[in-house]
Amino acid sequence: MKIDWDRRTCARRGHITYLPTEEHLRQNLRADTALGVAWRCLRCGDFALGEPHGAGPADDAPLVPRGKVLRDLFILRFLAVERAVRGVFIVLAAVGVWQFSNRKDAVRRFFDEYIAVLRPVARHFHYDLDHSPVVGTIQKTFGYRHSTLVLVAVALLVYALIEIVEGVGLWYAKRWAEYLTVVATAAFLPLEIYELTEKVSWLKIATLVVNILAVLYIALAKRLFGLRGGRAAFDAERHSASLLEVETSAGLTTTTHNA
Repeated sequence: MKIDWDRRTCARRGHITYLPTEEHLRQNLRADTALGVAWRCLRCGDFALGEPHGAGPADDAPLVPRGKVLRDLFILRFLAVERAVRGVFIVLAAVGVWQFSNRKDAVRRFFDEYIAVLRPVARHFHYDLDHSPVVGTIQKTFGYRHSTLVLVAVALLVYALIEIVEGVGLWYAKRWAEYLTVVATAAFLPLEIYELTEKVSWLKIATLVVNILAVLYIALAKRLFGLRGGRAAFDAERHSASLLEVETSAGLTTTTHNA
């Protein structure tokens, strides 16, 4: 089912109308109704009653995100939420490592007492806790130095900060955030692939696929690194849209402007 991004956005945020100083454009944007004067929305093209939200030359009309731009913004904000949530969980992991580094001996004693209680129960179900991979991994962490654990906690915090900054920047569709997301995500792809060679899981596969698609989509859709004409083509596309906003909403042909 095709989504009408323009009307969907107007339904949530309201219409945006504009009164151009050019008479021929004003006539196409204005309509007299039994309930009063209505103006054509610059986003969805529908008429809305009431005074226009702005006025001035057509070239100064506000740049209203429409169509594909709204779809791209929706996808960017989905990625922003995913990055922010991931960053929060990484912060919690960093705090856990920090707390563990300061209370390692107490945690070890609690763990040993806990294992001693569970060992007879596990033996009853024919499970050897002493050779369990999970138990072995936990016991291995007790041998790490305090400085090593602190370094891990700091590294996790730095990683979390990058994720959160990416999320905020993508939410507001900042171009620097798009570059940061592509570079940072691509840098971790080899590590994610290596982890799959060690142990395959659906979560790891899904994460890898999402990150690859995110890198390709942002780089191509936003014309990063010179792709599809680069920044010049991106700016020209946006500038053209801003100059033709009123004409497009008025239903006029734009071939003469594109010639």
